[in-house]
Order: sequence, then structure tokens, then C-alpha cells
Amino acid sequence: MAQLRRDYQEFLKRDAEVIAIGPEKPEPFAEWWRSHDMPFIGLPDPDHSVSRRYGQQVKLLKLGRLPAQLVIDKRGLIRYAHYGSSMSDIPENKEILAILDQLAATA
Repeated sequence: MAQLRRDYQEFLKRDAEVIAIGPEKPEPFAEWWRSHDMPFIGLPDPDHSVSRRYGQQVKLLKLGRLPAQLVIDKRGLIRYAHYGSSMSDIPENKEILAILDQLAATA
């Protein structure tokens, strides 16, 4: 999340919004979000309904939800999806920003 916070303005420059979804209940999630001063949207998903909808895997032996990053366009189409195989398998922001640039160039 630190890399998303660091480059959040770069996402905004590309008319993109960052939404992070967490498995916690609303109250502890909101408290953590405020205490870490996260500039983008955080969505608690304790019943895993959002994660299931987008295919994010939960593996208890790998500490819970595996990372998933998706780029969803304004029509609701998934234009890019990366499903991590471990907690450290997260694309760099520059990769996601390049995808946003490519999408903008073809629009």
C-alpha cells in the first residue's frame, strides 16, 4: 500500500482511481485507514463478496487473501488483471501506470 500512496497522484493524473479492498470489518478497517492517512478509497469486505466477484483467491496457508490488482475501465470492463501467487507478488506501480497510458492512447 505504501507504493500506491507514494504514486497516488500519478494515478490521478491518468484519470484513474485507486481502490483498496480489505478483509476487515468496517470499524477496524476505517480506523487503520485513518491512522495510516491513506489518500485513496478503502473498502472493507469482511464477507469477501467483492473479492469473490473479481476472482481474488484466499489461501489460509499463505496468510489469507492473495494480492490482486485490476484495472477496470469506466464501462466496468476489466482491462488488466494480475492475481499474485504470494503476498510479495505485486506488480510495480510503473507497470500499472504504463497500462493506463496504453489504454489512454488507444481510446
